[in-house]
Amino acid sequence: MSAPVPPGAPRQQPPPPQGYNPNAQRAPDSLAANMQNMNLHRPSMANSGPRPPPFGQSPPFPSSRPPPPGAIPRPSGPPPPSTWPQGRPTGPPMGQQQPSPFQSRPPPGSVPPSMAPTGLAMPPPSGAPPSGARPGSFPSSAPLNAPPSSAPTGFASNGPSPPFGGATMPGGPRIPLPPGGVLQQPPLGPPSAMGASRGPPQSMRPFSSSSGVSAPSFPPQPVSGPFSDPSQGVPPFSGPPQGGPAPFGAPSQGVPPFSAQSQGVPTFTAPPQVAPGSMQPPRMYGMPPPPLSHQQPTTISHAIGQGGSPMAGPSKIDRSQIPRPIPSPSVTLHDTRLGNQANPPPPATTDYIVRDTGNCSPRYMRCSINQIPCTVDLLTTSGMQLALLVQPLALLHPSEDPIQTVDLGEGGPVRCSRCKAYINPFMKFIDQGRQFICNLCGFTDETPRDYHCNLGPDGRRRDADERPELCRGTVEFVATREYMVRDPMPAVYFFVVDVSMNAVQTGATAAACSAISQVIDDLPEGSQTRVGIATFDSTIHFYNLKRALQQPLMLIVPDVQDVYTPLESDVIVQISECRPHLELLLESIPSMFQNNRTAESAFGAAVKAAFLAMKSTGGKLLVFQSVLPSLGIGSLSAREAEGRSNISAGDKEAHKLLQPADKTLKAMAMELAEYQVCVDVFLTTQTYTDIASISVIPRTTGGQVYYYYPFSALSDDPAKLYNDLRWNVTRPQGFEAVMRVRCSQGVQVQEYHGNFCKRIPTDVDLPGIDCDKSIMVTLKHDDKLQDGSECSFQCALLYTTVYGQRRIRVMTLSLPCTSNLSNLFRAADLDTQFACFSKQAADQIPTTPVVLVREQVINLCVNVLLAYRKFCATVSSSGQLILPEALKLLPLYILALTKSIGFKADGRIDDRSFWINHISSLATPLVVPLVYPRMMAIHDLDSNEGDESIIPQSLPLTSENISDDGIYLLENGEDALIYIGNSVDTNILQQLFGFSSVDEIPTQFVLQQHGNPLSKKLNDVVDEIRRQRCSYLRLRLCKKGDQSGMTFLSYMVEDKNPTGGLSYVEFLVHIHRQIQVKMT
Repeated sequence: MSAPVPPGAPRQQPPPPQGYNPNAQRAPDSLAANMQNMNLHRPSMANSGPRPPPFGQSPPFPSSRPPPPGAIPRPSGPPPPSTWPQGRPTGPPMGQQQPSPFQSRPPPGSVPPSMAPTGLAMPPPSGAPPSGARPGSFPSSAPLNAPPSSAPTGFASNGPSPPFGGATMPGGPRIPLPPGGVLQQPPLGPPSAMGASRGPPQSMRPFSSSSGVSAPSFPPQPVSGPFSDPSQGVPPFSGPPQGGPAPFGAPSQGVPPFSAQSQGVPTFTAPPQVAPGSMQPPRMYGMPPPPLSHQQPTTISHAIGQGGSPMAGPSKIDRSQIPRPIPSPSVTLHDTRLGNQANPPPPATTDYIVRDTGNCSPRYMRCSINQIPCTVDLLTTSGMQLALLVQPLALLHPSEDPIQTVDLGEGGPVRCSRCKAYINPFMKFIDQGRQFICNLCGFTDETPRDYHCNLGPDGRRRDADERPELCRGTVEFVATREYMVRDPMPAVYFFVVDVSMNAVQTGATAAACSAISQVIDDLPEGSQTRVGIATFDSTIHFYNLKRALQQPLMLIVPDVQDVYTPLESDVIVQISECRPHLELLLESIPSMFQNNRTAESAFGAAVKAAFLAMKSTGGKLLVFQSVLPSLGIGSLSAREAEGRSNISAGDKEAHKLLQPADKTLKAMAMELAEYQVCVDVFLTTQTYTDIASISVIPRTTGGQVYYYYPFSALSDDPAKLYNDLRWNVTRPQGFEAVMRVRCSQGVQVQEYHGNFCKRIPTDVDLPGIDCDKSIMVTLKHDDKLQDGSECSFQCALLYTTVYGQRRIRVMTLSLPCTSNLSNLFRAADLDTQFACFSKQAADQIPTTPVVLVREQVINLCVNVLLAYRKFCATVSSSGQLILPEALKLLPLYILALTKSIGFKADGRIDDRSFWINHISSLATPLVVPLVYPRMMAIHDLDSNEGDESIIPQSLPLTSENISDDGIYLLENGEDALIYIGNSVDTNILQQLFGFSSVDEIPTQFVLQQHGNPLSKKLNDVVDEIRRQRCSYLRLRLCKKGDQSGMTFLSYMVEDKNPTGGLSYVEFLVHIHRQIQVKMT
């Protein structure tokens, strides 16, 4: 066995190719060409016959044949950093060039050269582990004085006022109050004017119990706030190839697709089906366009009796006045700054195109409030969260400019010598350019001699518009040697497959091997890319893939308590040396273990053994698991049966089943993270697997859990597994990353939330980071900010690209400060606020009884609306519920959250654990659809001829919109359910599904195209949703009258729940009553 190489040992890496230009632009591919012969059924398994190379090409990208327009050839050395894959890939289609793996969210095949990796910066302390250089220390220059507790001032009536100006909120139309609604009028004027009679409401900290009425003055308290930004624009996926599928794809969410000729998009594949040559812009489901400054608050009237109790008789609420999401039909063009002022971003769930004019794109960093409160008292009074949602490698829109890569030579990027902030557009140069003032800590530094430039008449450097770091909010620096504790690591991919009896019999082993064999060609090309494979049941089987051997050689490790790795140098081999052996092995594994009768699984031991093989380099470890780990290191027991009896008995400790069983796997995860090994787990299971315990490993190492329950080889699960794996290895991503967020004086980071490892308070270590991961950064005040000034935030990510380049991505956001509460409500970002609430709730569920968490979430909503009603709204009738325009959908989303899977105490433990794990790193645009899905009628698609959108109009989630003679599609970004009524026209059934009766349609069905216009439209709708969500959604059939139909109806969150959940109307009445009680 060769001696392991220490983490700091240098390794050779290939030089960049001759003529390498990191910012080279490439012509977009033609989408129309990629859309032909698209099919989405489940393709046949790869092992069923010889598999042609992906996209029908002979060996990957022969040098004699140039790549198609928009595709990036696989270079032997590192490719330009700006060439990130465009959108999510969709299965190896035949006869097409394969889309390049990195970049903005493009349509299929197009690779806009926009995303260049960047990293964080500052030489690491000596002796630091190989987690990449850590960012420089951040000595706090601001004293930690508690801000004064004086309440904000300046509130008056809510008449129209200029955007973010003035002290008043716009007044809105009122719905007449029915007789009987008697309640005290809300006081007018600023809180400070109320004297001792009414202090500001009690501090509304996340998940703290809310108080009654109002509390006297209180000491300032930090308010944590979550945030998160989803990746935008996502490409689609495809099932394993069958026949000759062609890829198709589309921009990820929030990104409007463009004409078929403009951009190519990654694709999904399945049996061939003709697709139109052009795509309509996807309609992202979510918020309407940003509110205008003169928009009126929403008011809802209903009958309320004395003391806030509802009056007898039916509810008087006008259902037409209830706020609901309205998809925005247009694409918004957004400049991040206008007139030297921050421009509030459009809602995260809408389609928009960003032009970086100083602030970073909201795709990368989004604040929960687009004006920063000057004091902690003002923030506490508002009840809102103050947080950043950071998604550092988010996909760009195909029409957006790529991130510029800056190489400042051996000196590296210019930085503040006190707080280590990076040079950015908000640093001010003085003394004819010889000095600059840091916009974060205020320190004055000398400008390096080789960076000096004279100032123009306007006080700006004459070269400011020519230097990306001085005019753009997002830029990527080439890291110098001081940012490395070792040479950049190579791209290493190690696959570990469960071959226990259950995995083999359910087809999970064959599906995993098929998916792996098809994505081998999608791995980064180059001499540094390495691969390894192992299988496991009650023992671990490694495979020697060296070219010198005539066939792969199995090496068995029987000890699952004290594991080791045999022949370390032979287990992980350069992909160029082992491709034939690897393909042969993957084809043989299902048959090798087809008679396996070993039911046990040594999951923990297999992960540990693979880690030992990867320890010297780091890399990605992809594990396919089908049963509960029952042997060796980290073995688990079936806690679910015990949990069900606890729940039925009303056990208050039942939520503890959502916590890891012990600390064994956590300790292993910390060791994996230290050596830069990122773990992704694919759970292809039909039974309980204890996700609460298993998910600790991917969550700590920057990976994720993929959950296929109940897995069936007869459904589209193998197609989804393939697409998920392909996107996993081709999406924009980085290794051995370190991230830090720095803030202006007066504000500091309180806590980070997401999938990472944290060893020191200021940084998060990310063995793996990709375009889908977001990190929530809650903020708190440590001093008072000056009204009218700007507060800056800077996120720096130091990481290694898949081609071995070390980069520093720097994102800077500067927002105005305000002492006006009305301005805070105008500047609130609903999607980010709700993402904060959701992520904080998910963190609480495993440690707190779900009843208490539900109550805390509702209280957060009540406190926000109470603050608006109490301090910002004009005198109004007590029977009116007044909602701030920017947050008018908050009650609906909070109601949906409290009815989601994570809050269902009687739900499957694994389902709830997966939901909690999934939402922790979920991008902002995907949080709302996860809890408030999109539902549409698909039985009348023919009636939508004149509609420009492929996707039909969405319907409110209430059973009133479901008829017995209708067919409905519901999707939440993860799964898609098709509900069929009892009285559906047999002709429609025949056209859509090929069956004349509902009973004939098998539960495990795969959507086919049946050669008629209605069937084609349904397939187009499903394809478009998959493109928008950047996920190959699993389709599930639901029939009225059986359990599947009940599952579908459980998503009707606006209905009253049989177990006691309120309807939307009842919830609004409840919210109003709570506000009235606190007002009195």
